[in-house]
Amino acid sequence: MRPLLSVEDLSIGFGKDKPVVRNVNFSVAPGETLALVGESGSGKTISCRAVLRILPRTARLHSGRMMLSGGDGDGDLDLARISERQMRRDVRGNRIAMIFQEPMRSLSPLHRIGNQVAEIIHLHRSVSEAEARREVLECFERVGFPDPDRTWRSYPFELSGGMRQRAMIAMAMVAKPDLLIADEPTTALDVTTQAQVLGLMKDLQQETGMAMILVTHDLGVVANMAEQVVVMHKGRVMEAGPAEPILRAPAHPYTQHLFNAAPKIPEAICPLRDGQEDRILELRNVTKTFTMRSGKSWSKPVLVRACEQVDLSLPRGKTLAIVGESGSGKTTAARIALGAETVDPGGEVLFRPTTGAAPLQVHDMDRDARRAFQRQAQMVFQDPYSSLSPRQRIFDTLAEPLEIHGIGSRADHKSRAAEMLRLVGLPADMLSRYPHAFSGGQRQRLSIARALMLDPALLVCDEPTSALDVSVQEQILTLLEEIRDARQLSYLFISHDLAVVARIADEVAVMRRGMIVEQGPPEVLFHDPKHPYTKALIAAQPVPDVDRPINLKLVAQGAGAPESWPEAFRFAGQDAPPLVPLDPGHKVRCHV
Repeated sequence: MRPLLSVEDLSIGFGKDKPVVRNVNFSVAPGETLALVGESGSGKTISCRAVLRILPRTARLHSGRMMLSGGDGDGDLDLARISERQMRRDVRGNRIAMIFQEPMRSLSPLHRIGNQVAEIIHLHRSVSEAEARREVLECFERVGFPDPDRTWRSYPFELSGGMRQRAMIAMAMVAKPDLLIADEPTTALDVTTQAQVLGLMKDLQQETGMAMILVTHDLGVVANMAEQVVVMHKGRVMEAGPAEPILRAPAHPYTQHLFNAAPKIPEAICPLRDGQEDRILELRNVTKTFTMRSGKSWSKPVLVRACEQVDLSLPRGKTLAIVGESGSGKTTAARIALGAETVDPGGEVLFRPTTGAAPLQVHDMDRDARRAFQRQAQMVFQDPYSSLSPRQRIFDTLAEPLEIHGIGSRADHKSRAAEMLRLVGLPADMLSRYPHAFSGGQRQRLSIARALMLDPALLVCDEPTSALDVSVQEQILTLLEEIRDARQLSYLFISHDLAVVARIADEVAVMRRGMIVEQGPPEVLFHDPKHPYTKALIAAQPVPDVDRPINLKLVAQGAGAPESWPEAFRFAGQDAPPLVPLDPGHKVRCHV
């Protein structure tokens, strides 16, 4: 079959330096999915950005042709040589659309989500406002928004990271392009939504014949989506060909390394870990209600229950993981644990700075006590781009916590910052750079380094590895484990990646719509799950095995409305059954 897009001998450099992408070749046919796989900084994203001619100003195309086959009888286009006007009018957003990795950077903070997505339709087609709204709402529903009308009215800052990524996917897909370039499109999504979105992309390919270039570090996603694979490392192609033989028996040592580094849910059941009585953090009967505007002046505000009677205990030196889909309340629970969100009356958060110390009420502290608490409890945020100031050099960003708390001299700050960079696998000479000079994975490592600057006792990790490729993710998880064990550091770990959770957690709480539906050690939870939603999370986890595709029916059953669950777990509204202990340490929300 004739390729829709053919990239030949592509080389890209910055300024007068040697090319960072060298002699890259790949092609994708109509209706086909090509996966570009590699670590952060391997050149896969910049190669895709070259196709749309949206490279940084300092980047220069040294060589290469990028041929897009003609549509409707038109001749082929060399995307490297056509005019900017033709590129903007005929190609970007029309024939080729792109989903970017960091949605907060790509969405306008001043416009509603619905208007931003509808703009794509108005730019390339002549339709009425009502028709554009209907198409956008339909697309919102298909990508998994529970309330499309509310999403239309929302601004980006009102959505979670995963929901913002869903909006970006809707924005790219609503125009039904010939080629969709998806740069880590499901990185910020929980596994059930990821499975549904991947299924949606496949359905759209079958409906329209759309081709897709999938940039990813998740080999499980590759196994479920791709017909062709190109493995890149340091700007060069290491291995390329049909997906099935590469996934079954990778030939290049680098490809083998990626497979070995991929986290997996262990198949064997391990002995239960001993419980600990020394609790550094406790959430008791925590409920959080937000008041949302209705969007209409004559309507009453809408009450949204983000957390519902959440009870959690974190033993000192251990890791408690909270797993759930976007909007489940897991990040809200983490923010409540740090005192960044208040709790409804009746709930409390207790923090014990040292073993045997009297518990501190996190939400009832004076200014001095809160300052001391903030030094002992730090957070790694989900979106590294928005959490790092674009106007500060990395040294200033890392040194800022030390300056705020009046710790050490400037020389001490530089020494400590260099030490933290080495801990997260970055060279100390990067201290003089700005955040834009780093890849998404490198920026997440910088966020982790900043959180460790104050040597905290409690670290709240909100999707700390979601932006990382598998090999760097393995390094960061190993690093977190070593620091935890050496310094008795405690982690409240928020994630949608069950393989990561199985690797690092001592206990797992599964949340959905603000409620904990199942809780227990990972060796029990992942091998003897009881709740239909937990089963859906496990079924949705992509694995790098072409013989084990995602079971979308099982995912849809558990991720569906609670009214559709089996009778033992079924409920309507907020009238949920209690969290019942089944075995020691294993609790499930079900009718007794």
